[in-house]
Amino acid sequence: MLSSSPGPIGVFDSGYGGLTVLEAIRRQLPGYDYLYLGDNARAPYGPRSFDVVYEFTRQAVIRLFEMGCHLVILGCNTASAKALRTIQQHDLPQIDPSRRVLGVIRPTAEVIGSLTQSRHVGILATEGTIRSESYNLEIHKLHPDIQVTGVACPFWVPLVEYNEADSPGADYFVKKRIDEVMRKDPQIDTIILGCTHYPLLLPKIRQYLPSGVQAVPQGEYVARSLQSYLERHPEIEEKCGKHATTHYLTTESPDRFKESAQIFLHKPIEVEHITLG
Repeated sequence: MLSSSPGPIGVFDSGYGGLTVLEAIRRQLPGYDYLYLGDNARAPYGPRSFDVVYEFTRQAVIRLFEMGCHLVILGCNTASAKALRTIQQHDLPQIDPSRRVLGVIRPTAEVIGSLTQSRHVGILATEGTIRSESYNLEIHKLHPDIQVTGVACPFWVPLVEYNEADSPGADYFVKKRIDEVMRKDPQIDTIILGCTHYPLLLPKIRQYLPSGVQAVPQGEYVARSLQSYLERHPEIEEKCGKHATTHYLTTESPDRFKESAQIFLHKPIEVEHITLG
């Protein structure tokens, strides 16, 4: 039986990238309680099939519900692309129709129309997110006139997680993918960073962007969208705890999580180990 008492807002990611989303949400909405769950033991999700990503994400969402969350944010583009819709349409009505799961793709798709002048947009993301074409579908639903071009960046996540984002070795991989997406469509004026790790590569990305092209990290748009959502849904907002606490969970070694999380958070944290599945 799931608790009906107010609980934290859950933020789920396959690894560490969702920490950039969590931090943006906390800056926008500092008074709420948050519970972060990283399925680091089974990361990365990017190359995995739709069925596997759905099952892993479903397990994580149910665990966060069991731990008191009424609202869960999938702070992971791959989970948002491959699992969100099925969980919303199929699982929530059975688990608890009053609970909500939101993703990171739609908030970015909603604002992109106000950010691009040329109506040509690039997506840099993991292989799984690009192959799902979720950004193309969401953007075309809201802005049918925008042309979307996606390129997968397979080495970008390891560069961040191994703390190599500022290293000279990162330049080759960053420049290669930016050149590729601009070669596919030279009219692009806005590039969405469709992976929550990529904001840590922003200094390098901006270094190699052509003049007049902007890179759009997702965190602030997800945070603003969440604030708007809570204002429009008081029945969900009143179920969110408000003690300004944040707790972290990982399916991997807590010591390893603490070490890697410092790359994203720049501060020490306490982490608890849990199992899923």
